[in-house]
Amino acid sequence: MEWVTTRLRLDALRESDADVLFQYRADPSVARYQGWCPATREDALDFIRSQRDASIDTRDSWFQRAIRLSSDNALIGDLGVHVPAHPEDSYEFGITVAPSHQGKGLAREAVQALFDVLFGSLGAHRVHASIDPRNLASAALLRSLGMRQEAHFRESLKVRGEWVDDVIFALLAREWPAANMHG
Repeated sequence: MEWVTTRLRLDALRESDADVLFQYRADPSVARYQGWCPATREDALDFIRSQRDASIDTRDSWFQRAIRLSSDNALIGDLGVHVPAHPEDSYEFGITVAPSHQGKGLAREAVQALFDVLFGSLGAHRVHASIDPRNLASAALLRSLGMRQEAHFRESLKVRGEWVDDVIFALLAREWPAANMHG
C-alpha cells in the first residue's frame, strides 16, 4: 500500500533504509521523544524486517510506513499506525521526521494523507496520538491538524529510565473535513 501527496510518498520501509532510519531515530534530539530508539543499525534492520508482512488491515498491530520525498525518493521519516483490535476503537498514530526535514510542513502533509485513509476508506471514528508534552513541535503539529488535547497524564511512562508525562490528542471523523479545509 502506497500513499502519494504533493511532495511525499508513503510506502514500505526497505532493508536499504536501515542506515538512514538508524541515523535519524538514534539522533538524541529525536530519540528523546520516541518510545523506540534503535541502539544499532542492526536494530533498525530488524525493525524493517519485522514490518515486511505488516498490513493496515491486520487488527491489533502496528503498521509502519516510510516517508519519502517524491522528488528523489529519499527516506526522511516514518509514520506508524496502531490498527485497533476492534474497528470501532480509536486508531493511534505516531510520526518521526529527520531533523534536517523538520519545520517544512512535511509531517503535516504525511499525517493529512494518513487521516484521509483512516477517516475515508477505513471508516475510522476516532484517531489519537500520545506525545511527550515537552515536544512542542509535535503538539503544534497536532493542533494544526485540528486535534484537541484530551488528557495529560503526569509521569505515567518510564522511557529510558526517566518518568515522563503523556499527553493525548484526538480527532473525530466528523471533525476531520473541517479541520482539513482550514489547514
